[in-house]
Amino acid sequence: MTVRNATLEHPEDAHRVKSLAMFYSSIGDGREGVAAFREKRSPRFTLRASTMPPFYDGRLDAPAS
Repeated sequence: MTVRNATLEHPEDAHRVKSLAMFYSSIGDGREGVAAFREKRSPRFTLRASTMPPFYDGRLDAPAS
């Protein structure tokens, strides 16, 4: 994501892609990370980069809100 974001025309586009990735990864693994911290145990993360949705396919063509 770092290499591809550097080639985008505007920094806002890179920010939108990063925000989508952070939101998606926080849904399950974020909850697990907080629970593991509170329970003083090692986290059991399940998300893999290969299973994340394609953030670049058509998402940057939508107008920013």
